[in-house]
Amino acid sequence: MKSIFPVFRSNPFSLSTTPLKPLKASVKPPPPDFDYRREISEESRAAIAESHPELLDLADNGSLILVQKKRFGPVPSWRTEFVEPEFIWLIGTSHVSKDSAMEVERVVRALRPDNVVVELCRSRAGIMYVSEDEEPRKQLRSNMFSLSGTGFFGAVGRSINLGGQTALALRLLLAAFSSKISSDINRPFGDEFRAARKASEEVGAQIVLGDRPIEITLQRAWKAMRWSEKLSLVLSIFRGIAFSSNISVNKLKEASWDDDKFQLYEQLSFSYPSLLSPLIHERDTYLAWSLKRSKAVNNSKRVVGVIGKGHMKGVIYALLCDTGNLRFRDLVGKDSHSGWISGIVKSLVRDTIIGIFLWALYEFINGGR
Repeated sequence: MKSIFPVFRSNPFSLSTTPLKPLKASVKPPPPDFDYRREISEESRAAIAESHPELLDLADNGSLILVQKKRFGPVPSWRTEFVEPEFIWLIGTSHVSKDSAMEVERVVRALRPDNVVVELCRSRAGIMYVSEDEEPRKQLRSNMFSLSGTGFFGAVGRSINLGGQTALALRLLLAAFSSKISSDINRPFGDEFRAARKASEEVGAQIVLGDRPIEITLQRAWKAMRWSEKLSLVLSIFRGIAFSSNISVNKLKEASWDDDKFQLYEQLSFSYPSLLSPLIHERDTYLAWSLKRSKAVNNSKRVVGVIGKGHMKGVIYALLCDTGNLRFRDLVGKDSHSGWISGIVKSLVRDTIIGIFLWALYEFINGGR
């Protein structure tokens, strides 16, 4: 896969990976030969043609997949009171595509689902509420890594509590880089999530935040890399922020539905294979569990999932091949902290430097260049 982000190329230091602290339960990625289109598309298309023929064009272009309850794995014995949704509709999106936003609106309005599960967590929910009436520069600064919530210190406090200072610093770096990409192509990130919120409010559907907290994901991503990879990644992001990009609107238009070119997590995993598990596979399973086994979707008839197209394969695999043993707490994978004395000695200088860096980077993101 050729990267559209020129700063992320095949990494010469990624020949080996640092073992991650394992999750409490095994997360199995899709086998290389798993093709969800071959596995379920024909069945999905037939069901869509019968129930909602007006959405057949989305089924035909691969954007819309219907997974019926009969294809799920068994509900675990410890949760017999839980009733899984009858139908899960997955709409695969590109985070910078106007077409994706319009497709999401069409699907939600046509289906009038009980719940709409979005590929966001609490810390990133603010991207759904960026108004089209706001100044363009603010729209372009809002992205999948932006801090949102109760002001700077509230957002920072939550991020540090869940993922630590290093994960927060990485998040702010990626937020600045994503803002730069938005400015280069003059397109904001996350239009499909704003469309999902708007359409859900119109039809009375509940919005469900279905992704694992970004703080935990980035913490695990950072721990998965060797120091040479960490240095390479940080330098690449800084280059991407500081120098002009050759990404253009023409390249955006050239990207087809099957391209992962604007999926930043996928690009990072391509350049740093050690990130594949924390950024993709673990989150695929978490999203699948949010779609069919979270309290919000209990006893629902129709659930719509709005997820990046790069997650379609993994999420569908997790829905179909579920053994029923995983719990949400098994998928968090947050490491326990070391003793307080050694922790203070080890992190004093680091925390001071990171604190100064975080404030400066936050001011940069919110003040514009």
